Amino acid sequence: MGMRIEVAHKLTLAEAKQRMEALGDYLQNKHGINVAWNGDKATANGRYLVVHIEGNMTVTDKHVDFDGKDPGFLWRGKAKTYLQGKLETYLNPATPLEKLPRR
Repeated sequence: MGMRIEVAHKLTLAEAKQRMEALGDYLQNKHGINVAWNGDKATANGRYLVVHIEGNMTVTDKHVDFDGKDPGFLWRGKAKTYLQGKLETYLNPATPLEKLPRR
């Protein structure tokens, strides 16, 4: 069973992707989670605290999907809350792209 998160947005595809690239930079710089892009899709692999995060992210013109490995019963809630919160923060049009943390 996987862990799936979908966050809707009202941005252009290009802006949504720029914001997700900024999030990828943040995850790499802050937590050492490797995020590799191929077009509008990215793979993420690394650890946040004791939770192993491994999955794929897809950016569309309407939403961002994260489909990843289930970290297990004990950590599923924390992992999902953390990732969903980050996706929502980075996709919020009220925050300018240049204000989003990359470190």
